[in-house]
Amino acid sequence: MTTVLEFKNVYKSFGDGAAKSEVLNGIDLSVQEGEFLVLLGFSGTGKTTLINLMAGLETPTRGSVTYRGKPITGPGPERGVIFQSYSLMPWLTVNGNVGLAVDTMFPGMSKADKAAKVDHYVNMVGLPHAANRRPAELSGGMRQRVNVARALAMDPEMLLLDEPLSALDALTRANLADEIEAIWQADQKTCVLITNDVDEAILLADRIIALNPDGTLGDEFKVTIPRPRDRIEMNTHEGFKKLRMDVTKYLMDVGIEAKAEGNKLLPDVTPIHGVPSAIAEASKSLTEERFLDFSQLHKVYPTPKGPLTVVEDFNLQINKGEFISLIGHSGCGKSTVLTMAAGLNDISKGAIKLDKKHVEGADPERAVVFQSPNLFPWLSARENCAIGVDKVYPKASQAERQDVVEYYLERVGLADAMDKQASSMSNGMQQRVGIARAFALSPKLLLLDEPFGMLDSLTRWELQEVLMEVWSRTKVTAICVTHDVDEAILLADRVVMMTNGPQATIGKIVDVDLPRPRTRKALLEHPDYYRYRQDVLDFLEEYEHGAKPKPKAAAKPIAAE
Repeated sequence: MTTVLEFKNVYKSFGDGAAKSEVLNGIDLSVQEGEFLVLLGFSGTGKTTLINLMAGLETPTRGSVTYRGKPITGPGPERGVIFQSYSLMPWLTVNGNVGLAVDTMFPGMSKADKAAKVDHYVNMVGLPHAANRRPAELSGGMRQRVNVARALAMDPEMLLLDEPLSALDALTRANLADEIEAIWQADQKTCVLITNDVDEAILLADRIIALNPDGTLGDEFKVTIPRPRDRIEMNTHEGFKKLRMDVTKYLMDVGIEAKAEGNKLLPDVTPIHGVPSAIAEASKSLTEERFLDFSQLHKVYPTPKGPLTVVEDFNLQINKGEFISLIGHSGCGKSTVLTMAAGLNDISKGAIKLDKKHVEGADPERAVVFQSPNLFPWLSARENCAIGVDKVYPKASQAERQDVVEYYLERVGLADAMDKQASSMSNGMQQRVGIARAFALSPKLLLLDEPFGMLDSLTRWELQEVLMEVWSRTKVTAICVTHDVDEAILLADRVVMMTNGPQATIGKIVDVDLPRPRTRKALLEHPDYYRYRQDVLDFLEEYEHGAKPKPKAAAKPIAAE
């Protein structure tokens, strides 16, 4: 095969002196003509810098980057770039945005030929029905399709894709990934994709190269699974399972640092809701069975066209200490159920009981971790965590409250960053503070609303492990809303699947009988893991296109008293 693009001993740094930051170190890389190469790594490993060097948007500090043997000195029409952000002209329609690229590349082409070329690429990404809409009228997935069409309209020899799917929901992301592969196969362009999603990498790549945190290239993985690759069928493909496990293990070994264990113990202080100490909270309650009881729960919103039932007849009983994952497609009412359990959303019909008491309004005994951690940016991690603790432990001394705060900040790996201001933290660090703050309230119920949804998938792995480690010490009853199948199975004792909305309800429940404590590595090796994954994937596929099949009977419901 012909080498199209080549890095030879490339280094890239930013800043000078004490502020100098080495991003890439000694990169040697060859990209072959017609191949689909995926670069995979954690945030901060230099993935975007690497692709910027390919695009000619950055120049190396040392070494050389060449395209077909000639040094890359700037952007060129032979290298089309699709970024994570859409960068569309807001005043132009879909056709107008794509036409801009055609006008730039083919100034001498006739008006009719230009229009035909625009139509071709707009049709290729499935947007003929939206050709005259402006970006503000499009969903995130549709805007990214315009971005893809615009890049393709420039007819580049090579496509450089910098995490183009990361801002999209799981279903849209999967559909657009399939379209990118179909386009690549049709045109046989050389493609380089930056991503942090292992499944996406395996589905698309001929070759996967990991990036190490120190800015060097890591192991290379050849993907020999025949094309086309169906994401549902691959769940039972032994080659896929092995490759998925090998890549995951490598990334976790090089990227996830050991969590700070700490040596602080919780003081014996009494929370406001009457439990003797934070660490023993889970051992005392009025009931063990049906600790949390959703009974004939409905949520109805008034609309100009009449009442809209979002959630209908939601019935679920959860024992004390259970961890439940709630999963379903966007708009199925997952977060609505969660906010009703938190007391942040009124119940239209039915009831929710926690420890035999009706849920009415917000209360610190029900701690919530949202997708955005909602920290006070001017306060430190310690100060953000202490706000709730001060209210929940009114009889504790200041020193005892600080011990509670420091204990949980240590547990989530922030022992060295307790006094760091929230505004200077990464998204992952901020979410660690949010998790610590929730556990520090010593709640009876922990509610997690897609807590890792804003993070890249590799940072999610790390925080899932943190969450499991802290939860294993407290065994607090928990519900986690997620759209991530692997996350749902990894965390849960039961995965509760919801049908599509409106009138969403429970469609199926899967009991996850996998040993605890759990790690992602161990689960990938467990013989039953992919069976559970298939159960959830089959359900989600059934509802993927807005269908409303008849709900299945819930598996093994907890018997009523």
